[in-house]
Amino acid sequence: MVMNLDKCIGCHTCSITCKNVWTNREGAEYMYFNNVETKPGIGYPKNWEDQEKWKGGWKLGKDGKLSLRTGSKPERLLKLFYHPDQPEMDDYYEPWTYDYETLIHSKRRNHQPIARPRSLVTGERMEIKWGPNWEDDLANGESARQDINLKKMAADITLEFHDLFMKYLPRICNHCLNPACVAACPSGAIYKREEDGVVLVSQDGCRSWRHCVPACPYKKVFFNWKTNKAEKCIFCFPRLENGLPTICADTCVGRLRYMGVLLYDMDKVVPAASTRDKGEIYHQVLDVIADPNDPEVIEAARKEGISENWIKAAQDSPVYKIVKDWQLALPLHPEFRTLPMVWYVPPLSPITRRAEANCYLPDVDEMRIPIAYLAEILAAGNTAVMTRTLQRLLDMRAVMRAKTTGDDVPSHLEFAPEVYEKMFRLLGIAKYKDRFNIPAGIQGKTNAEMHTAQGGGLFTCPGGGC
Repeated sequence: MVMNLDKCIGCHTCSITCKNVWTNREGAEYMYFNNVETKPGIGYPKNWEDQEKWKGGWKLGKDGKLSLRTGSKPERLLKLFYHPDQPEMDDYYEPWTYDYETLIHSKRRNHQPIARPRSLVTGERMEIKWGPNWEDDLANGESARQDINLKKMAADITLEFHDLFMKYLPRICNHCLNPACVAACPSGAIYKREEDGVVLVSQDGCRSWRHCVPACPYKKVFFNWKTNKAEKCIFCFPRLENGLPTICADTCVGRLRYMGVLLYDMDKVVPAASTRDKGEIYHQVLDVIADPNDPEVIEAARKEGISENWIKAAQDSPVYKIVKDWQLALPLHPEFRTLPMVWYVPPLSPITRRAEANCYLPDVDEMRIPIAYLAEILAAGNTAVMTRTLQRLLDMRAVMRAKTTGDDVPSHLEFAPEVYEKMFRLLGIAKYKDRFNIPAGIQGKTNAEMHTAQGGGLFTCPGGGC
């Protein structure tokens, strides 16, 4: 999946539709498989990006081998019955409803009756102190200053009004190529489907150890306090199997989500995740993604049992064009080394105040959102990668403006003008069928075979330690 952050309007429609479909039930009240955060901010759950606190994802040892941040096998065994790095309810938020019965059954009185909040967990009256979108539109200025990405930047960001910046960041499970949650599960209940790469939790296999929750660096594995089972985004796989996009993508008001097939070489996953320089992980992940038009790749895919309609879908994939062909999208925190498969087109923010009076299209370093800040989120601090990506997006705008006004096309373009027009059509005005190219059917597997795979957790994590 690719999300174009320039088109997110922060309406939370994706969050609500996902909530109504998947987590609108007892024990899952606090879960948002899809949430939209305002950045800068500490997010949901609080400070989820701080892996010094949560010990999520992978770390690279001096010997060049990957290991879970949450600890070695003996260390995890010692924490089997009590894991000290578990997020608590307060880190997410305590879900609530309102005492509507008071309004409905209140007798005649001098003062207006009040529907006070009640906890959906305990049923008791409560004081609302936090929520999944508490920071919406920088509503909580103090928490915005606590954003760990700001702390990692060398420059001092004052967040004064004239320099203020913000952007929305929609988040779901990244269905990583090297998922830490899979490796951390003691019972092997979490697995990555080999037919489409979706990471799932077997409810039959889950034994409530909860090691998957802190192991996920994005904190997108949750614990259902009613069923005592782990739950997470399932990428709406019943819809995928019928050629339909996820519910969050289908209902997105801004039409910012793109879905398509990517072919990748699993033999390259571990070397990519083991890249010594965290700023170069992005380039290594691009090398993992195979060219679906390469005859050798096509032949290898056929040998692996990938059907012709999936190969054709990979060749027509909008995700491949954005991620690999044009390299306009970046992964979320690649330094976690899980190799996430949800990609983001970075936002072209408004011009800074000092530059807005002198130009229509600014230079990359004159954008209101600092490049270093975007690089911390999407490029492991590699500002060169972020600058190049933003410059391509700026070039696209410049080419389309020149076409509209009749001016000369800018010189020194990286691509031909026709390529920028294709970028514009896909990123700006693409129709439904252009944004989603999903083949129906899962490689011809029968329902019995799918049930066996889901129940048995037939996946060995490439990073080892499962």
